[in-house]
Amino acid sequence: MDKNWFVIVNPKAGNGNFNKQWEKIKQLLNTYDLNYLYALTTHHKHEITLVHNAIQQGYSHFISVGGDGTLHHIVNGIMTQKIIPTHQITVGVIPLGTGNDWIKTYSIEQNIELAIQLIKNQNTIYQDIGYLELENTTTYFNNVAGIGYDGYVVNKLNKLKRFGSIAYLLSGISGLIMYKKSEFTIKVNNKTIKTKCLMTLFGICKYSAGGMQLTDYKSSEDGLFDITIAKNLSFKDLIFNLKKLYNGLIVNHKKVETLLADTLLITPELSSDKVYIQADGELIGHGSVKASIHKRAIQFIINT
Repeated sequence: MDKNWFVIVNPKAGNGNFNKQWEKIKQLLNTYDLNYLYALTTHHKHEITLVHNAIQQGYSHFISVGGDGTLHHIVNGIMTQKIIPTHQITVGVIPLGTGNDWIKTYSIEQNIELAIQLIKNQNTIYQDIGYLELENTTTYFNNVAGIGYDGYVVNKLNKLKRFGSIAYLLSGISGLIMYKKSEFTIKVNNKTIKTKCLMTLFGICKYSAGGMQLTDYKSSEDGLFDITIAKNLSFKDLIFNLKKLYNGLIVNHKKVETLLADTLLITPELSSDKVYIQADGELIGHGSVKASIHKRAIQFIINT
């Protein structure tokens, strides 16, 4: 069973061209002699149940066909099962989604055949996985999570996904105009930071929000979050530094602080409006959040 793949497919991915792309994927999986069983997701978080059932059947190799959300839920399925150690599980990605930010860190192109070639070659890395604890829920994440402006943008994004990749830009602009900065208390590295804050991000990988580089990325396997505290940044600050949001230089702004840590606790002031939390582009909840990290928890197939 170790050499067999369980393929989890999100039929809502593919920007309206899913059926044609899925037929091509099946043909190429056969061409590259990959033995597999597949299942299509039918509802939100269905990936978690599919992963649990597949592991019970003896599978330890998974392929995610979809976007960042599909991979996020597969990771949650892996991290919440109790049958085998998570580091014995391998995950490959065939990207079809809207943003596909996770693949950018590892130079995986949004090309079906090239992605399948990588899976066939099985060049892998053991990557860290983050864990979020909110008042009423928990979740794992494999890319970047945050609270504040970026959570607000993800909340808006859910209503704009029909516009495709431009949805990130539209929701971002809406956030710049409408989002009100909140007072945060951030406990990290044995110190407490109290500040009016646009957002606080904690990343494992490099890219988020449709290709932006908002953290001072170091490594995805060092057991540490790359933390960005974007303090009282104004609308004007962001507009004049728009290019820096994409080339990573925003972390050098005088109103931005960067840190490395394996845990942090963020508490919005009670007087603040509802403050949303996102992980891997998925809206998780709102309020206070504690983040911790599982070092080198899952083996991912990457482009080396």
